[in-house]
Amino acid sequence: MKRLKLKFLEPVYPSTEKLKSRALGGRQIAKLTAALLSFLHEKDIPENIPQEVIKQIKLLPRFQAISFIHFPPDAEAYSLALMRLKFEEFFIAQIRLGLTKSERHRFSKGVSFTQVGHLFNTFYTNYLPFELTGAQKRVLKEIRKDTGTGKQMNRLLQGDVGSGKTIVALLSMLLAIDNNYQACMMAPTEILSKQHFDSVSKLLKDLPVTVQLLTGSTKTKLRKEILEQAANGSLNILIGTHAIIEDTVQFNNLGLAIVDEQHRFGVAQRAKLWKKAIVPPHVLVMTATPIPRTLAMTAYGDLDYSIMDELPPGRQPILTVHRYDHSRQKVMDFIRAEIDKGRQAYIIFPLIEESEKMDYENLMKGYENVKAYFPEPKYWISMVHGRQTNEVKQINMQRFVQHDTQIMVATTVIEVGVDVPNASVMVIESAEKFGLSQLHQLRGRVGRGKEKSFCILLTSQKLNKEARERLKTMTLTNDGFKIAEKDLEIRGPGDIEGLRQSGELNFKLASIINDRPLLEIAREMAERILDTDPDLNSAENLKLKNYLHSQFGKTQWSRIS
Repeated sequence: MKRLKLKFLEPVYPSTEKLKSRALGGRQIAKLTAALLSFLHEKDIPENIPQEVIKQIKLLPRFQAISFIHFPPDAEAYSLALMRLKFEEFFIAQIRLGLTKSERHRFSKGVSFTQVGHLFNTFYTNYLPFELTGAQKRVLKEIRKDTGTGKQMNRLLQGDVGSGKTIVALLSMLLAIDNNYQACMMAPTEILSKQHFDSVSKLLKDLPVTVQLLTGSTKTKLRKEILEQAANGSLNILIGTHAIIEDTVQFNNLGLAIVDEQHRFGVAQRAKLWKKAIVPPHVLVMTATPIPRTLAMTAYGDLDYSIMDELPPGRQPILTVHRYDHSRQKVMDFIRAEIDKGRQAYIIFPLIEESEKMDYENLMKGYENVKAYFPEPKYWISMVHGRQTNEVKQINMQRFVQHDTQIMVATTVIEVGVDVPNASVMVIESAEKFGLSQLHQLRGRVGRGKEKSFCILLTSQKLNKEARERLKTMTLTNDGFKIAEKDLEIRGPGDIEGLRQSGELNFKLASIINDRPLLEIAREMAERILDTDPDLNSAENLKLKNYLHSQFGKTQWSRIS
């Protein structure tokens, strides 16, 4: 039988049983699409990319690309149409983000920190606990420049686990106080807020700076005092949880708002900080979860962002190994040897979410097993999990911090916010059930002192390909930025949607993973246009401007704070 040679590629459209019952299957949709396209002309689908860009990258015209994506004459035409439409998605997104950023830089009013004063200089010269890294100095310079312009700063600070973001935050707050403004710092949990409060209070104990902690469990009498101090201006720094953004908290003259682990807060929550002052305060949002470059360029492209990619001197890389369940006895022997040297250890159990009861039972079973290996009174164990009250969590955490216990058995509640320099071993049970970024965050709980530290990933022998890849990545690198890129590559862009709570990365065709070179080109082209024509008023850019106006309100892109 002679084989028929198709003259064109046939489009495939998704349908549903309900549509098919109304004679709207894939083939019928294709016929309707073809009929619709036959009625359309170039003027019906106007160009939205400047001609100069189209020529430079050799893009198909918009009308032709939309025709060919449905009914290409050949495979090459389909590829060209796909490239054009992917580029358009990236380019329009980059233009929109660039306009938001440019508008903020030019028109947003902010308080001005004109001087580096007595408190900043005294702390920097006499009380700084260590020499700042080059990255910390660079970020401080960027913050000083931002806060001195009279425009509102809106900066994202990315710093890998242990890179020293807290010191940068503290120096930024002293800069605000030197200029007669107040500062606040918001963290997602009581544990992390308390840690920041203890750390900042300790560092500033010899300086005339008033620091208070406000959380959900702050007693009524103290809460009243804190609210009065904030309102009359006698309070310099307020650290706390989302309790800070409650309506009852009013500042006299808030100049700087810092949000730690910013991805834990919704946009509406962060935005409430802006309303705490007549002139919006400068905003510094910090994250210890490195963001892949491609994601930073899309989801956070309207922000100025700083990267701290150096660890303070004296920190040693953490040795990470993967062990199977049958090696558990050797792992416990290793923990015992470290404890006998005076060190401490974490043993972490996963939260699977499918069954809270099952998670709890697994944790309690694990706790009993650990007790069997490390019997009292020679060894003492703390346990922390989600079912405990905040008070019990705090007590158990403090026992570990103060070295009253040598082992902390916990769920992922200790992922952020626990700083115990003496802890040298992190054992992660059922490590195959954790994502890469979470494994990296947990690993960051050790290696905070000057002693050699270890992370042991314990798993069953039945592992799928993806789990093996994650575990291999963890054993090969301590670099959070490399891990973030790998995490994005493994999970795919579908899991990234909604990561930024102010909007989605709702690209229909383009992929921030598979189309990175195209994204880079789109960003470069968008920046070039906005550098020379920030309002898109030139004749060349008018079509682009009109298109953006026509799309206003149809997308969910917005600011981070």
